[in-house]
Amino acid sequence: MRVREDYRTMSGAEKAALLMMSVGEDNAARMFSIMDDEEIKELSQTMANLGNVSSQLIERLFVDFADQISSTGSVVGNYDSTERLLMKVLEREKVESIMDEIRGPAGRTMWDKLGNVNEVVLSSYLKNEYPQTVAVVLSKVKPEHAARVLALLPEPFAMEVVMRMLRMEAVQKEVLDDVERTLRTEFMSNLARTSRRDSHELMADIFNHLDRSAENRFITALEERNRDSAERIKALMFTFEDLGKLDPGAIQTLLRGAEKDKLALALKGASEAVRDLFYSNMSERAAKMMREDMQAMGPVRLRDVDEAQMYMVQVAKDLAARNEIIIADSKGEDELVY
Repeated sequence: MRVREDYRTMSGAEKAALLMMSVGEDNAARMFSIMDDEEIKELSQTMANLGNVSSQLIERLFVDFADQISSTGSVVGNYDSTERLLMKVLEREKVESIMDEIRGPAGRTMWDKLGNVNEVVLSSYLKNEYPQTVAVVLSKVKPEHAARVLALLPEPFAMEVVMRMLRMEAVQKEVLDDVERTLRTEFMSNLARTSRRDSHELMADIFNHLDRSAENRFITALEERNRDSAERIKALMFTFEDLGKLDPGAIQTLLRGAEKDKLALALKGASEAVRDLFYSNMSERAAKMMREDMQAMGPVRLRDVDEAQMYMVQVAKDLAARNEIIIADSKGEDELVY
C-alpha cells in the first residue's frame, strides 16, 4: 500500500483519525467517550481506511495542531463555565433545561432519531409497550409522524394513548429516562422541564395529519369517551375546507406557492364553495385549464386527495409562519398567525 505523504490532500476527518491513532489508547478512549454515535462511526471508518502514513506527515500534523491550539489563547469551554455564563442572562429553570439537553449521552435527542424510524416498524414496537410510554413518545416526535404511527396502532390501544396524551402534564425527567431505557436507546433524555404545549392543540395537529377515514374514526371514538375534548380538538383543527375562510389576497399567495398538480387533486375532493373561491382568484384561462386538468384525472383515490389537501394546508401554514398570509382559527372568531 502506498504511503500517504501529502498533507494537503488529507480531509479534516482523516487528520482527526490520524491524531486519534497517534495519542495512545487511553487518550483516544477518553476522546471517544465525549463524542456522539455519528462522530464515532465516521471517525472509526476513516481510521480503518487510512492505510500507511509517513512519519513526516504525522509530524506535520502535530505541528499544525499545536499551532492552531496556541493561536486560540487560554479560553477553555466546559459544562461549568457554560452554565455560569448562561445563569447571567437566563432564568435558572431555562438554564437547567439547556444543560440537561447538552449533557445528554449522545448530544442529540432520541426523538430526532425516532422521527427517522419507519412508522410501521415503530408502531409494531410501540403496540407492545404501556400506553403511557407510547403517549410520551408520540408527544415528542413530529405531529405528522405521530399521526402515521397512531393510525397503525390497534384502535382500543390507540384510544388509550390518545386519552393519556390529553391528560398528560409536563413530562418529568424520570419518566423520560424510563422511556429511554424501555426503548433501549443511548440517546439523551429530552428537556425535562420545558413549557408544555396544550395537549388538545397537540392532538389537533396530529389529527390534521391523519387521512380522512382515520380522522373520523378517532374523532367518533373520542366523542364517546370525552365529548368536551373532542369538541375542543375539532375547534383547533385547521382543515382544507378552512382555506375557504382566506381572503382573496391570501388565496392568490397560496396559488403562487402551491404545486399546480397537487392543487388540482386537492380541489377534486373539495366542496363547490372552496372550488369556486380558488377559481375566482385565478385568471379565466387558468381556471379553465384547472377544470380541464381535474376532469382529465378521472376517478382518483380518496387517499391521494387527502394527501394533496394536507399538502395545501401545510403550504398555507408555512406561508402564515412567514407572515405572508393570515389564517383564522376554525371558529373564525380570532385571527391567528400559525
